[in-house]
Amino acid sequence: MTINTSLKLIIPGAAGLVGQNLIIALKEMGYKNIVAIDKHPDNTRILRQLHPDITIIEADISYPGEWQSACADGDMVVMLQAQIGAKLSAPFIRNNIESTRLMLETAKKESVPYIVHISSSVVESVADDNYTNTKKTQEEMVKNSGIEHCILRPTLMFGWFDRKHLGWLSRFMKKVPVFPIPGNGRYMRQPLYVQDFCNIIVACLEKKPKNDVFNITGIENVDYIDIIKMIKKTVRSSTLILHIPYALFWLLLKVYAMFDSDPPFTAEQLKALIAKDEFEVIAWGDIFGVKPTPFTQAIEQTYGENKYSNITLKF
Repeated sequence: MTINTSLKLIIPGAAGLVGQNLIIALKEMGYKNIVAIDKHPDNTRILRQLHPDITIIEADISYPGEWQSACADGDMVVMLQAQIGAKLSAPFIRNNIESTRLMLETAKKESVPYIVHISSSVVESVADDNYTNTKKTQEEMVKNSGIEHCILRPTLMFGWFDRKHLGWLSRFMKKVPVFPIPGNGRYMRQPLYVQDFCNIIVACLEKKPKNDVFNITGIENVDYIDIIKMIKKTVRSSTLILHIPYALFWLLLKVYAMFDSDPPFTAEQLKALIAKDEFEVIAWGDIFGVKPTPFTQAIEQTYGENKYSNITLKF
């Protein structure tokens, strides 16, 4: 397999969890012609500080703008932009659906021949919420775009730059004397290490699977309570883990959302946590030539001391 590191890569949503890690991985592989696009000013600033040698554009791709001309002569788009959590449906529609429509229109206009679309395992979930429904629509838009593509459906991810999910929980754990757990905490998760996932994306850029869909699931089943205990041990937190009834936990999230316009954890996400989904595990290590990182090792690499551990992205 020949690696063409001169390819021009367009990455919308580049300043989030996957984007920040992906650009590190791409540069380590020798890719330099990277156009990173993101609308979040603080996180885009962090991206610029870390990577002054690539093209970085602060823009909202749900609206037309100068970012579209930067896609000219692009060889591939890695579509990362996504709304994960919000209280209302409007942000999901704008950031998951409208942004995708305009990105696909732009890619077709500029004759970009290939797209790697980052979908989500929730499209096969029993959950019925704004995130799940808009991600399903987003995926169908890519499939019907007429552009050759590959779709990846990752499960819950964690790693460097994680401002939500496990990253937020690890920071919250350091600040509070009591850490609440809904119910017994025995909710099976299949967490995926973002660095493994980024290596899969790089492999897709090189192999270019033709209109294929891959479910990329963490290979180890781990209960939510055990994840929390591992993080607590790694960050050396002294917080007390306290089990509280699910209904009370749900109510507390609802009250918190009244005072926070963009809460890090919502009642809808709590519902998804206990949905008892178990996603397909394919041999992605063999398919993409990526060696899966053991979960305990990935937790240590993420939450132990490292050069990115003090960098926190904003909501």
